[in-house]
Amino acid sequence: MTTSRGSRPKHLSSSPFKPAVEPDIEVFEVGDRVTHDLYGLGRVTQVDSHAVTVDCGAQSVRIRPPYAKLHHL
Repeated sequence: MTTSRGSRPKHLSSSPFKPAVEPDIEVFEVGDRVTHDLYGLGRVTQVDSHAVTVDCGAQSVRIRPPYAKLHHL
């Protein structure tokens, strides 16, 4: 039987290195104006726990976290 480890190894308190920092996930609300690196300008039309839907004019895109390419205006 094999055991699976988490996505990150545990940080030892005796380690000289700092523990990895969890990235903050941005919070978006319906109506927020946003820009996306690929799709351009848009407005948030729907928010749920798994994704944000953005209306970019010609198309609506569903973007899942982390929102690295999605920025508030």
